Amino acid sequence: MTASAPLARRLGLGDAVVIGLAAMIGAGIFSALAPAAGAAGPLLLVALLVAAVVAYANASSSAQLAAQYPSAGGTYVYGRERLGEWWGFAAGWCFVIGKTASCAAMALAFAAYAVPPAWQQPVAALAVAALVAVNSFGITRTARLARVLVVAVIAVLVLVAVSGLAGSVGGDGGVVEASGAGDPAAAPGLYGVLQGAGLLFFAFAGYARIATLGEEVRDPARTIPRAIALAFGIALVLYAVIAAVALGALGSAGLAGQADPLVAVVRANGWDWAAPVVRVGAALACLGALLALVAGVGRTALAMAREGDLPRGLAAVHPLYRVPRRAELVLGAVVVLIVLTVDLRGAIGFSSFGVLLYYFVANAAAFTQAPDARRYPRALQVLGAVGCVLLVLTLPVPSVVAGAAVVVLGLGGRLVVRAVSRREGRPRGTAP
Repeated sequence: MTASAPLARRLGLGDAVVIGLAAMIGAGIFSALAPAAGAAGPLLLVALLVAAVVAYANASSSAQLAAQYPSAGGTYVYGRERLGEWWGFAAGWCFVIGKTASCAAMALAFAAYAVPPAWQQPVAALAVAALVAVNSFGITRTARLARVLVVAVIAVLVLVAVSGLAGSVGGDGGVVEASGAGDPAAAPGLYGVLQGAGLLFFAFAGYARIATLGEEVRDPARTIPRAIALAFGIALVLYAVIAAVALGALGSAGLAGQADPLVAVVRANGWDWAAPVVRVGAALACLGALLALVAGVGRTALAMAREGDLPRGLAAVHPLYRVPRRAELVLGAVVVLIVLTVDLRGAIGFSSFGVLLYYFVANAAAFTQAPDARRYPRALQVLGAVGCVLLVLTLPVPSVVAGAAVVVLGLGGRLVVRAVSRREGRPRGTAP
């Protein structure tokens, strides 16, 4: 492998869009609606709108920054360039740690839909190994597989939407209410809406994967902003339609009580035959999200290793396939270890904490860009930063405490490494 070699620019607009869609239209649409409905109740669509506004502000900041800094690493690079090394490290650390947990969660979610409980952990590990292998043989293979998965998942979501239309026209669908969850007196307030938005936000977060691939996109100043806007718009329309159909079929209380909400939707609409198809779609969605996550985390690790914020051995780029294979293999090994030893279903809040801080840094970095690099008004970046903080504050307290502890651990570790490097006379930023 070749250390610190540039990645190859092989992705066009369509490739970038489908990689972003594979990350956005992933497990979130099949699993996030239920807990979000539990938090926001009948105001689920309002929570979706709040999530979309914050996500759009973050997406615009990412697009503006990626056009000026078309390098692998996303906000890690932007934070370093615009705000300083420590800001960049904080963003990269939050992204790598949070998204590594997300990789494991996506693998486990895939296995939960695909196989019986006894087989879930080994199948999840095999899924991780297979998708890391796909990524390691070139980004164009990642894009091709992502395209197949996106088409399949969108087809399943269209099936769910049509079942809702058929149920409302034919009158065969029924509203399922969970006892004790639909009491109007217990209608959620602002906090419930914000918590629901926080849960739904991560359904949109895949646009960051497009920015982290900036070094592999052709004509990045033009392609990346367009790809982010297109992927975000498509995902928003799909999420809004599916959320409306789910509310119509199940009601907010019935939706909140479902472990597999979209399977429950087609059944409530009288389409029992479609339930296995939806399960397959959910499994494919999880694979698509995992595929895009591995690509994004690997490239952020590559960027951090180039600067010495992770071991420099992870900066190696394969001479033939021009991908950070070593970083991806290490990532895959860590994720496999996690899925074989830990149940991560309760760790989504930890992942959310890290990702929101990552986007906070993105908004702060975009706010400092000069007028000639600016594509969006600064007010949008302020909105995104404030939105990130508000959504962080709505997360469960244990998630906030755990996330803050890991962030402090990472910052402290970097401080120690830099102190040791100075004592031993190594150049600044050089990893041991």
